[in-house]
Amino acid sequence: MCGFLTLLAGRPGSRRDRFDAALATLEHRGPDATRTWWSTDQRMALGHTRLSIIGLDDGDQPMSTEDGRVHAVVNGELYGYQRQRSELRAQGVEFATESDSEVALRLYLRHGAGMVHQLRGEFAIVIADERSSAQYAFRDRFGIKPLFYAVHDGDVIFASEIKALLALGVPARWDTSAYLSEMYLVRPHQRTLFAGIHTVPPGHYAIAHDGGVTLHPYWDADYATAEELAADDRSDAEAAAQFREVLADAMRERLVADVEVASYLSGGIDSCAVLGLAQQMNDRPIRAFTITFDDEMYDESVQAERQAAHVGATFTPVPVATADLAANYADAVSHAETLFVNGHGVAKYLLSRAVRDAGIKVVFTGEGADEMLGGYPPFRQDLLAGIDDPAEREAALARMIESNPTVRGLFDADAEAPPILDGVRDRLGWVPAWMTGFSTAGNATRSLFRREFAEPLENRDPYRLSLDHLPIEQAVHGRARLDQALYIWNRTQLPNFILTFLSDRMEMAHSVEGRVPFLDHHVAEFCARLPSHLKIRDLREKHILREAVTDCVIPAVLDREKLPFAAPPARNAQDPMHELAMDVLTGPAIDAQPIFEPATVRAFLDRLDDLDHIDRTGADFVVHRLLSTTLLHERFEMSPDPA
Repeated sequence: MCGFLTLLAGRPGSRRDRFDAALATLEHRGPDATRTWWSTDQRMALGHTRLSIIGLDDGDQPMSTEDGRVHAVVNGELYGYQRQRSELRAQGVEFATESDSEVALRLYLRHGAGMVHQLRGEFAIVIADERSSAQYAFRDRFGIKPLFYAVHDGDVIFASEIKALLALGVPARWDTSAYLSEMYLVRPHQRTLFAGIHTVPPGHYAIAHDGGVTLHPYWDADYATAEELAADDRSDAEAAAQFREVLADAMRERLVADVEVASYLSGGIDSCAVLGLAQQMNDRPIRAFTITFDDEMYDESVQAERQAAHVGATFTPVPVATADLAANYADAVSHAETLFVNGHGVAKYLLSRAVRDAGIKVVFTGEGADEMLGGYPPFRQDLLAGIDDPAEREAALARMIESNPTVRGLFDADAEAPPILDGVRDRLGWVPAWMTGFSTAGNATRSLFRREFAEPLENRDPYRLSLDHLPIEQAVHGRARLDQALYIWNRTQLPNFILTFLSDRMEMAHSVEGRVPFLDHHVAEFCARLPSHLKIRDLREKHILREAVTDCVIPAVLDREKLPFAAPPARNAQDPMHELAMDVLTGPAIDAQPIFEPATVRAFLDRLDDLDHIDRTGADFVVHRLLSTTLLHERFEMSPDPA
């Protein structure tokens, strides 16, 4: 994994000093080497900071062709590159390095932008082609690797993180429309919180030419239609064996590295399955790292330690106290460049730091299983909504909530969709449960807006805007309800939130590469064709995964319900996280930001001490929105006037 910054200038003139300074903001992504390339006319530049994983001695970038006309920077890992390199060599192609990144450059020379269809892995790539005076930017199918861009003063700039764009002169201003969507966790996948700064969406590539950028889709999830699902007569055993094969293949590809590969481990089925499969393929004990909390409701170390012992891995606990969360919160927000809803992103930040301090560069992670197989509680509610008998349906929902105490403050099975979701009902004919839950929290946060910030947004519908950015008719209509909910979640929640403050940005803050086997596109394509009953069986989520890994996961985890990864909320006025929130949200920083009304925020904070545990958990969501907004505004010296 690495970081890069690229420039396609709209006018001549040297920008080397400023470019080098902007590239330096990405050194945490690649501390092993920093290099730049400039075209002779100074109109194109590529900069790269390298975290060396494969081809340790000869893989520095940017890479260039022999004639010096085509150049590339790559962030990520390309799997299956050995086979592709052998095939290209058999066709007469000569390679200068042992790096997987060079394969992308050679494939581009043969196939142009169509080469992206042959790539497998987690990647963001920019190719500068002097033959056409254009740059081509490619992002992986799920948005695992970040890829931002801006068009500013005639220049087109691509970067791995927003801070590099700001350092190169793009102004730091809030995007008010995107911020409103953020409040409801439905920010469109190509928008950021920063005005004028966009992302290349997952499964897209971009072409920068003549001062503009065009986006082109190359992949999307293809969920089976209701008719196709009805014709699927596979038994549980057959489907589980097939799933095991495709997941194991994704694991084998991700074990390829010239450095040690470790694993993150919780007490849930996702990371336990990943560790179990990886350990079966490895002849040495894998080092497994687990966050531990001092609140047993949120701590999963007992199950994690048992799982590590069961498969022969080495268990390494990483204690995280609320004082640690408070001390590192602002730094984690700065790396994430987006808003938090819980302290779990900070916990992941601290976990990654511990991994780096242990000398590890590469880890397996379990992200993506919930998105592929319907792991979160609202997805089960969507499936249970199909039960015809109201009494049976209500009893099942009650059992689900009762068995999952950590989500009671965030998920209300009895909640009705508020009017703001009418547009969703119009488009889909129904409202996914996760939208209902988040809309309640969004309304609560929106009520704290300054009047001058809120009024221009009064008639703005964030849900319609988000759905308008998606091919609903092609990708959603005619699919099972569960798959409809998964598709929309995976094009909003997954790239903008989960793969940001729970994955890449917290890992790469400490130069750690996360590998995500559940988000291998072969695994995703298999899951998209599965009937709902193989994803969720009664109240058992990720049913097919549990059936597929019975030989390498302990029974206590196989039978354990999904507990969303979360850090404990502040318990009382003496809690360090509560003290941090009060210091920031009652001091001058809250007065300086342009979004929330300071007096209303202070009144909201005064009411926190009177809330019981469940209500406090829900209020914690709002506190983190307020806190991360204020710190983000302060850290990036945002303009006082949003765009």
